[in-house]
Amino acid sequence: MDSGWAVRGTSRRAAGLKAIEAAGIEAAQADPEQPGTLLELVGDVTVVVWLLGSARGEAGLLEAIHGSRLERMLEKLVDTPVRGFVYEGTGEVPASLLGRGAATVRGASETWRVPTAIVEAEPTDPALWTEAVQAAVLNLVSPAGDSI
Repeated sequence: MDSGWAVRGTSRRAAGLKAIEAAGIEAAQADPEQPGTLLELVGDVTVVVWLLGSARGEAGLLEAIHGSRLERMLEKLVDTPVRGFVYEGTGEVPASLLGRGAATVRGASETWRVPTAIVEAEPTDPALWTEAVQAAVLNLVSPAGDSI
């Protein structure tokens, strides 16, 4: 479905940026461990999609991007044009971290009244996962969940 929307993807590494560009998506270098690098990119963003449920790295890094870094990001988004946040609540990251991240996102929604969605579709089924992420974004930007 061609929505006509601009989509930006981020990666910490050059190889990731190339893969994003190959998919026809605008690529930008940023690091979820450093929320400031992401916040620099949200001036024209309506929905942030935090697809880190299958992120790989050291345990401390994974804990931070589903914990303290996610919390900081959500706190800072309040002062930006962002009006929705989608969190990937499944994947290869330990379930305890994903549960903590989902709770953080729900808490931010209650505190700041920012619409959020938690995607629970398993990334092992790419078609179903893609559909779930797309539906989550559409539901945040359109009350009926329809294409705009």
